[in-house]
Amino acid sequence: MEPKMTAVRERIISATATLLSQGGREAASTRAVAAAAGIQAPTLYRQFGDLQGLLDEVARTTFAAYVHAKSIQPETDDPVAELRRGWDTHIAFGLAHPAVYALIYENPVVGTRSPAAEAGHVVLTQLVTRVAQAGRLQVSIPRAVQMIAAAGEGVTLTLIRSAPERRDSQLSSSMREAVLAAVLTPEQAVTRPRQTAQDQVTAHAIALRAGLTDQQTALSGAERQLLAEWLDRLIAAAPAD
Repeated sequence: MEPKMTAVRERIISATATLLSQGGREAASTRAVAAAAGIQAPTLYRQFGDLQGLLDEVARTTFAAYVHAKSIQPETDDPVAELRRGWDTHIAFGLAHPAVYALIYENPVVGTRSPAAEAGHVVLTQLVTRVAQAGRLQVSIPRAVQMIAAAGEGVTLTLIRSAPERRDSQLSSSMREAVLAAVLTPEQAVTRPRQTAQDQVTAHAIALRAGLTDQQTALSGAERQLLAEWLDRLIAAAPAD
């Protein structure tokens, strides 16, 4: 893309982001964006296809900065603490950018995620995988990711819909700990009962399954596939609470 067109595109995105932060989705009409960016409506359509295309790009750009900031954080030897920080950062992003967050997570198309939501899902999956590799997960990685994501999105949207002065300051931390208690091994979730032999088997199976990659050449491809199937069966056989 030519530098001039890139500058115009960035100006449109910046103007739209400002309108969203000041007045929400309703403030970012085609006419308002064109006036704020100093362009004609056809320029917007040439750059983004339509207004929804522009809004999707603004959401992707804004969220990408958040995801990038999370992805470059140095890893520590405590992935559970990182998971807690990731939750808190996610909630803080939503409260700081409520209109953008709503664009990403409200009214989704069935069976799809927005590009921004997909990027966040990838980062969360990577972090939960590290928790599993540390032997601290008692449910499968997909189940843990689904539970954490659903709870985090729900809490964020609930807080966004509440007036700041009426928000429950303990809602986020309470929900975070409730979800972690459901997905982590009892050593990390101190409110749960002592770990049983079955719990230990499940945690070890999840940890081994998370570390089973194509880069491990001690086993053939068929052997890795068979081992993965056995581990998945052990994980699936774990009794539900």
